[in-house]
Amino acid sequence: MTHVPPTGIASLGLALPSLALPVERLATLRGVDPAKYSIGLGCKTIALCAEGEDVVTLATRAAERALARWGGDRSRIGLIAVGTETAKDMSRPLSAFVAEKLGLSGAIRSYEVKHACYGGTLALRQAVEWRRSGAAGDKAALVIAADVALYALEDGGEPTQGAGAVAFVVDAPLLADVATRSYAFSEPAFDFWRPVGQSFPSVDGPLSLDCYVKAASSCFGQLAADPEAPTTIDAATFACFHVPFPKMVAKAVKGIGESLGWDETKTATFFREKVEPTMVWNREIGNSYTAATWFAVAHALAGRSVGETLLAFSYGSGYGAELLTLRAGELAKAASYTKDLEEDFASRRVVEADEYARLRAHHVGVK
Repeated sequence: MTHVPPTGIASLGLALPSLALPVERLATLRGVDPAKYSIGLGCKTIALCAEGEDVVTLATRAAERALARWGGDRSRIGLIAVGTETAKDMSRPLSAFVAEKLGLSGAIRSYEVKHACYGGTLALRQAVEWRRSGAAGDKAALVIAADVALYALEDGGEPTQGAGAVAFVVDAPLLADVATRSYAFSEPAFDFWRPVGQSFPSVDGPLSLDCYVKAASSCFGQLAADPEAPTTIDAATFACFHVPFPKMVAKAVKGIGESLGWDETKTATFFREKVEPTMVWNREIGNSYTAATWFAVAHALAGRSVGETLLAFSYGSGYGAELLTLRAGELAKAASYTKDLEEDFASRRVVEADEYARLRAHHVGVK
């Protein structure tokens, strides 16, 4: 019988770009009440790439940090999977750009995963299942969720922009075990899409919210009805969500509560105690697409004792979703990866509204 090694998240690496724009400054530039962004959407700061920064530099830096923290022999990396919707090329996978920067080549399976914001979770699931199938032998996987989220100028999604990367080494579950059993849901829809040749995404906001709430309600409903579930909703220490913007998560939680027959008090308590605390970093980053769920998970995992459980809900437009269960490992309490964001938050520079306008002109290639 093939030996199946213990599998989960062995290490994490996080990375943010070097610039930031408070949403109040964007509101001033757009001539709107800042409360529309800060209270209406729940947003705080937009993470922005400077010239010379892009999805590859973010993914590579997060990966370097994860690999250094792992400390294993890089020759043991047998799979590189990058979940993103910020593709550099329609043929060459983003994993190839990152592997080139990292000097990784040889007997490695390397590819890109695309399913909007759900792609990073799919890449992680594939890596976990690859090892648990026995096909990996004793090889480890490097998984990265990385994106730069930009919208057209003056688009309704502009205050939700962001950027960042989360990298995982999938090996022994030192940070977290990822349960094999999960809860998925999909239904084709055009709620958010970006055709080939179109610089920025198109969004049907009301439809996207409906899809998100429906998917979340289905996934949590499956968990609640599963007698063999790895944990229960009530027993989980935190419930982490994909965060397009914080108020969207709040609306999803309301929908989950209604679908499960919770009263308003239980729903409000669930959100306040188990969901809202996980979004601290997301508010400072903005929407990082594939990385957004995993910034919430990384924040929630930090400081947890061995065996504590987390729920992680991932959503991608188009649309597909999955609810995962994680159990904290022995390194979760120390959570050394939090130093990555401490460093990046401390060093990033806040830009004024006029500099943002100049940066955007550079990004879109117009003056």
